[in-house]
Amino acid sequence: MSTQDNPTDPTEPLAASAEPTPAEPEFDPTGDPPAAPHTAEQVMHAASARIAELEAALVEMRDRWMRAEAETQNVRNRSRREVEEVRQFAVQGFARDVVEAAENIKRGLDSIPPPAPGEPEIVGRLREGFAGVERSVVALLERNGIHREDPVGALFDPNLHQAMAEQETIEHPPGTILQAWSAAWTLNGRLLRPAMVVVAKAPSAELPAPAALGGIAAQKLDTTA
Repeated sequence: MSTQDNPTDPTEPLAASAEPTPAEPEFDPTGDPPAAPHTAEQVMHAASARIAELEAALVEMRDRWMRAEAETQNVRNRSRREVEEVRQFAVQGFARDVVEAAENIKRGLDSIPPPAPGEPEIVGRLREGFAGVERSVVALLERNGIHREDPVGALFDPNLHQAMAEQETIEHPPGTILQAWSAAWTLNGRLLRPAMVVVAKAPSAELPAPAALGGIAAQKLDTTA
């Protein structure tokens, strides 16, 4: 038989047998190396640690959120109070000037003599006119939050009154307001103008009589003689 009939040439080396290709590792989308195998106890421990970590983070975030919410509420309240104060006291300077005008009207009314028999008719009309103007002005001020307080008979309050003089008396307790040169005015509860007042004080102790002093001196001389 010729070599052409047999395709296999015994003189040629046999081809190396094909070796199996090792399987490629599965693709991990996270890029992390494949985790080493764990026991069930280790898996539970890791899960518990992760849960505790997440719970701690949740508590911290909740605390931050509550603090931020409280601070935001404080800012809202503070802004609301500031706006309200601006609304209530924006006319404070103007109100103080109007109060001065009201005090001048009161002084003019007090300067008119009290009613007396046989007084001229013009005096009575003038008195009634001043009284009507004062009532109108005071009512107008009260409608806008400005109030007048008569301090006579009350105890002296440095937040509302300004002492202009003191007067010794035994008829009233010390600190009682005996006379008011002007009333106290407030704007929505805030002092606008203090009252000018005269305050009672206790009488000073009486000094010993000269004769008594002479007797004491004589006794001293007798004892030293």
